[in-house]
Amino acid sequence: MVVRGLVLSVVIVLLAVGAGVYYDHLTAFSGAVPQLTEEWWGVGPSRADDTSIIPFKINYPKQVLDDLHIRLNNTRVFHPPLEGVGFEYGFNTKFLQKVLDFWKTKYSWEERQKYLNSFPQFTTEIQGLKIHFIHAKITQTKKPGLKVVPILLLHGWPGSVREFYELIPKLITQRPGPDFPFAFEVVAPSLPGYGFSEAAARPGLGAAQMAVVLHSLMERLGYDKYFVQGGDWGSIIGTNFAQMYPDNVIGLHLNMANVQPTIGIQLKLMAGSLYPRLICDEGEEKFTYPMLDKLSFLLEETGYLHIQATKPDTVGVALRDSPIGLAAYILEKFSTGTNPSWKSLSDGGLLKKYKLEDLLDNIMIYWLTGSATSSMRLYSESFNKKHMSMGFNKAPVTVVTGIARLPNEIANQPRSILGLKFKKIVHLTDFPTGGHFAAFEEPKLLADDIWKFASIANHTLTLEHPDVKWF
Repeated sequence: MVVRGLVLSVVIVLLAVGAGVYYDHLTAFSGAVPQLTEEWWGVGPSRADDTSIIPFKINYPKQVLDDLHIRLNNTRVFHPPLEGVGFEYGFNTKFLQKVLDFWKTKYSWEERQKYLNSFPQFTTEIQGLKIHFIHAKITQTKKPGLKVVPILLLHGWPGSVREFYELIPKLITQRPGPDFPFAFEVVAPSLPGYGFSEAAARPGLGAAQMAVVLHSLMERLGYDKYFVQGGDWGSIIGTNFAQMYPDNVIGLHLNMANVQPTIGIQLKLMAGSLYPRLICDEGEEKFTYPMLDKLSFLLEETGYLHIQATKPDTVGVALRDSPIGLAAYILEKFSTGTNPSWKSLSDGGLLKKYKLEDLLDNIMIYWLTGSATSSMRLYSESFNKKHMSMGFNKAPVTVVTGIARLPNEIANQPRSILGLKFKKIVHLTDFPTGGHFAAFEEPKLLADDIWKFASIANHTLTLEHPDVKWF
């Protein structure tokens, strides 16, 4: 009876997988790509944008910094953590005291501001919003025959353009060898409502609408063809970007590539959690850990997402008023997002991978610009019925795609699942280390992977379209 029951369960699983595969074959990721038009997101009635590209420097007056130090010095005594607890209940307040002391006595904004101004920065008005961006070009003498190709870098939450400061020099420096007859020119914008970019004055600016804004930015800069790279929200925005503008995107490179599960995919993932080789290539079994474990992890680690997708303005009041509260809220994500096992450590493992001054640079960008609330609104503007019903989750990505999977990423998927949506995966790398914040954690590994992908993309496109000069 036991054997018969086991056989029956295997047959049921196989039938379910077969039905799911057939269902996906018929329906999944075959829909038309939605096409959005430009909208006015600025204050007041729409008008013509000021298309000027204006040099930008970060520079805050003394009274703003004095106010910050007053707030830091007036921080109330923290509630003590429970005995023997690391980050399991959130940010450990014993370590938070060390962060506070460092911020007050050792962190020099004057020095850090110089560092943050080390790349050329600009602003321009697009759809009523002042958009800030880094525009970094090759500084060496170009080798003969070298082609320069733009790459658009897209950050997410709770990140900022600060994540790219160690990555950018590795992209704009030429590489030797016949595989690299090109070099990158970097455009790294602050997403609307993040950091130095202006926030929307009215509802509706979700991920897809941000892709429209940033496409306009690339047009403004005179770029017709370019690469797009992103993680976190940058991955979602970049995907929407490639869906709507496939004639402009030479290649899409993502860390945190994800496919929204359909009924068929859910069935396959359920089967894969029991029998990984049903959906996995060799070595991919780690991406099919049991569904209940995955659900438990998501329930534990995504509480912030539910708050920000429903009532971001409420928690935003506290985060705009308390700098150390803002630091605790954001840095806790850099702990579990980098390595979820670090939540058992008293410092959340933060000092294993980061320097406090680098982490505080990111906090300062949020604090000085007052963008905590507006940045979180991206969740509520994207995870709602109107935005999700537009059809981007069901539309394919047809541009050449490269994917980096980091072992401690929040969610990874097997190639068989990713390939359902991303139709031209030509490069897939499993990093030996790293988590959710790839550019910030592993800039060398990420830069190397972007270079390899771009070389493969160039070769692939040349074979497919020998009469077209890509770059």
